[in-house]
Amino acid sequence: MKIALLMGGPGSERPVSLASGAGVARALRSLGAQVIEVDVCGVEFELPDGVDLAFNVIHGTFGEDGTLQRILDERGVPYTGEGEQGSRLAIDKIATKQRLLRSGVATAKFEVLSGSETPSLPLPYVLKAPKEGSSVGIYIVRDVSAVESSLREVRRYGDQVLVEEFVAGRELTVGILGDQALPVVEVRPKEGFYNFENKYPFLNPKAAGADHLCPAPLDPEVTKQIQELALSAHRALGLEVYSRVDVLFCESKGPVVLEINTIPGMTEASLLPEAASAAGISYAQLCERVIALSLARPCFS
Repeated sequence: MKIALLMGGPGSERPVSLASGAGVARALRSLGAQVIEVDVCGVEFELPDGVDLAFNVIHGTFGEDGTLQRILDERGVPYTGEGEQGSRLAIDKIATKQRLLRSGVATAKFEVLSGSETPSLPLPYVLKAPKEGSSVGIYIVRDVSAVESSLREVRRYGDQVLVEEFVAGRELTVGILGDQALPVVEVRPKEGFYNFENKYPFLNPKAAGADHLCPAPLDPEVTKQIQELALSAHRALGLEVYSRVDVLFCESKGPVVLEINTIPGMTEASLLPEAASAAGISYAQLCERVIALSLARPCFS
């Protein structure tokens, strides 16, 4: 195949996307594909002639929010991942949580702020920018003295703010490939929470980083429960290809879904390739599976 590897993007996760692209390029070439790397900086990007497929590794803004999907649909170019509708839904943490609630999928309590509104949920809580990825624009607020400054920071990303109940528990994530839930990964940040710096220590050598435990050390019945919850979340959003579902597990309350990523990281530090490896799926095979599942979507098949 002749594959245009779309990477970079204009959003806050550009350096992560470039790192993902480097890994995917090596994998696709090892499979015999002709790969043309395309550094996308905006809507006017050009694709090489005769491309069979666009492999999208642009995380967050532009690449994961339906914008790129709409452009590629208009150009008639098949691409990896979800379509425009599923992408727009999953990137929006507010719309995602509302859909999860309607579908009966457990998620943490939340409220939505607009304008100058302030939270009514009791402290501690988590403030989130609704349409950013990689934990960009997320603040855990434990004290009333930090509310105003944290709200100000989150509102740099948009007018709406998602306020989520703080759930003390184990940070887990589940990769989904089609109808397959991969082994559960537990993330244990060495300091603070699993923020942008701890996710990608290769971008910030001063970051404490995090330990990944895969498969997560959980009771087999709990593992099955969390995998089924992740699959339910994936299906509740109407997703068809692949995703990574982030879950918090509290011993007393059980697991709750936090969010769903439709273009999860593919870097050397990323969780999806790690989970795939634990399931006996190599990095190159993971890329191959993503392509096959994407081309099987009704609009491409």
